[in-house]
Amino acid sequence: MGLVTVKGMDRKRFDALAGYSRDPLLAVIGIELAWFSNIDETILGVLVQDRFDRDFNAVLLCRDEARRFRAFDTAVSLKDKESAMVWLCDSIQKHTSGGLTTYPQGDDRKPIDLFTPVVPEERQHPYFTALAGQAGFASARGIINSMMPYFTDVDGNFVEQFQSTGFDARVWELCLYAYLVEEQFVVSREHNAPDFLVTKGSESVAIEAVTVGRADDDPPRCTAELAGDETAREVADELTDAMPIRWGSPLYSKLKMKYWELPHVAGNPLVFAVADFHDDQSMLWSSSALIRYLYGVAHDHRFDGDGNLIILPRPIGTHKVGDKEIPSGFFFQPDAEYISAVLSSASGTVSKFNRMGRQAGFKAPNTRLIRTGKCYDHDPNAALPKDFEYEVNEESEETWAEGFSMLHNPEAKQPVPEELFPSIAHHHFRDGQIYSSMPEFHPYASITIRFENDPT
Repeated sequence: MGLVTVKGMDRKRFDALAGYSRDPLLAVIGIELAWFSNIDETILGVLVQDRFDRDFNAVLLCRDEARRFRAFDTAVSLKDKESAMVWLCDSIQKHTSGGLTTYPQGDDRKPIDLFTPVVPEERQHPYFTALAGQAGFASARGIINSMMPYFTDVDGNFVEQFQSTGFDARVWELCLYAYLVEEQFVVSREHNAPDFLVTKGSESVAIEAVTVGRADDDPPRCTAELAGDETAREVADELTDAMPIRWGSPLYSKLKMKYWELPHVAGNPLVFAVADFHDDQSMLWSSSALIRYLYGVAHDHRFDGDGNLIILPRPIGTHKVGDKEIPSGFFFQPDAEYISAVLSSASGTVSKFNRMGRQAGFKAPNTRLIRTGKCYDHDPNAALPKDFEYEVNEESEETWAEGFSMLHNPEAKQPVPEELFPSIAHHHFRDGQIYSSMPEFHPYASITIRFENDPT
């Protein structure tokens, strides 16, 4: 074999390939300075500086039998950055020249293959069929495939559900998993329920994934049509009562499961992580109804004589559509004190994976992605969100955390410490008013437009 080239890679690419192997403790004791690989990305390298001794370490990673990148060679306590770089590059070249592509570590676990069909085509979810087969979703397939060696299928039916009736719920679970790893939690999926038990330091939080499902008589249309003015008026009516009832149904069903009585949950905060999939593009508009339902309050606004924005909370008693009526204020219902918070995002869709994959270097041939949407405006007198738009490429810096909000239960027996989830928006309810702490960039909703060009 001739000369082996060692190339640099950015953090986004490294995290997509190997970030799930990273021990969160590493961030406490070391600073990752740079990331490298051979041309085929079969061997990766990380340059690390010790936070305390200020010396340098280099770590090499290779895939194990389960296709997970794991450390197999290290150099520690090197006196300077140059020495660590020389060792790292020489070692990548040596192992590549020796033909190393897999480093067995005695693990017989098999990676999950989501895209080889196990469900007949006529039973496949149309979004799965599009994701698995269309060239424009190559970025999403790439980043999902890189994630799956690390993901645990607790019930043994994840693949079948992902390909059929459970597609939306399984995508939401994968999005949650990616976010929790990015937030530097140790993630456990050893138990059938709740879906995740995450730990950071001495704190643990149980998280159950919840989705607002689609009615059986309303199949996905795979449409990219945008709402017009008439639809916007209908949406405003939906937000008042129909959508709170939709949020309430799965949340109340999960409440009746009493997860807090399980031994591994008892004494820890319990969070419901909920996303809306009840209709095509419903995530674009439905999130405000969740806040309305959880706290039992709506918000009007006006401007005073000096142009200052005045928020006017308005209590809500019930939500009623036809013969169905439910009490508002989920957090104030019996047993809801055992639910510490509700975590939500309007971005837990295939489009999120397509964007994250594209910026991590998984390119869809002859495809451009343009993201456009609405985001929080930090102007204290802004009554409406701001517009944003950009082309998704390797220069983009979207995170898995982007768009997540945690709505804290004021009655919680086990409150969630905000500092455990530092990357997201947080909302608290005090004295009849909602108080929010927002990241610098917080999208409320967005669409991702794919432009697929004919290569000829």
